[in-house]
Amino acid sequence: MNASVFDFLLTAEPDDAPGEDLAACWARHRARSAGFANSVDRAAVAGFDSAETGSAFLGGYQEALHTLIPELEPDDLAALCATEAAGARPSAMTTAVAGDGTVTGTKSFATLGPAATRFVVIATDGLRADGRSSLRAVLVPATAPGITVTPLPELPFVPEVPHATVEFAAAPGDVLPGDGYADYLKPFRTVEDMHVVAAVLGRLVRVGRQARWPVEPVAQLLAVLAAVRGVSVEDPSSAGAHVALGGVFGLLTRARVELEPWWDQVDPVVRSRWERDSPVLGVAGKARAARLTTAWRAVAGAE
Repeated sequence: MNASVFDFLLTAEPDDAPGEDLAACWARHRARSAGFANSVDRAAVAGFDSAETGSAFLGGYQEALHTLIPELEPDDLAALCATEAAGARPSAMTTAVAGDGTVTGTKSFATLGPAATRFVVIATDGLRADGRSSLRAVLVPATAPGITVTPLPELPFVPEVPHATVEFAAAPGDVLPGDGYADYLKPFRTVEDMHVVAAVLGRLVRVGRQARWPVEPVAQLLAVLAAVRGVSVEDPSSAGAHVALGGVFGLLTRARVELEPWWDQVDPVVRSRWERDSPVLGVAGKARAARLTTAWRAVAGAE
């Protein structure tokens, strides 16, 4: 029988090691969450075991990438490299992959870039018959020749999570099967949302338990997690799944409002860091809203 994430969140003691590097944090998490078959559950465990929102985000981000890309090794710290100077739209990408798998180009913003052991690079291999860019996903080891990683300044929230510009100069990699956009970049945004939300919920349950919140707000957080778990079993390209995920974010927004009176019971340092880091939930909010609008249109068109 698989472990119950709800029992875990309500009864376990947090397991974190302040000051450890990101690789050690990921290794500790993998050992801790080995009994959970569901990747969303593992993301929630990562959040519960995190003393900072940044390490919670790390757990959710990695669980999302490892779920989407089974070719990653378990101990890989992966970084998705999509955004370029002109954006992350397929038409904006100039980074190219050659027939031998070598990648050339520059990605302007890679989350976890300085700490990554493997890059997931979205690159073009030419034009499709309709004239649009054909994209592929390429796994490139961070130790491969031809890679230059330039760390970027810390963001004002979750400063523990590093970012970088990554330049590839004929860096050797392995091309993954399928379409780089439809099979990787497009679903990743949805898969990432689910896992990061689960991690944040796990973190908030820890905060609530340590601050001795009443049972009602803690149960509310678990209810939102149950909703995330329900959506996670659906195809991330499904219009209905996007609509349901939009509802999850609505539940989370209402839960955060209703939790506000209870933050007075929380350690002031923990509270101030949450206030600093909570904007991470709004990252890519405009793109998420656009996907939701498109999903509703698709549903309406199918009636």
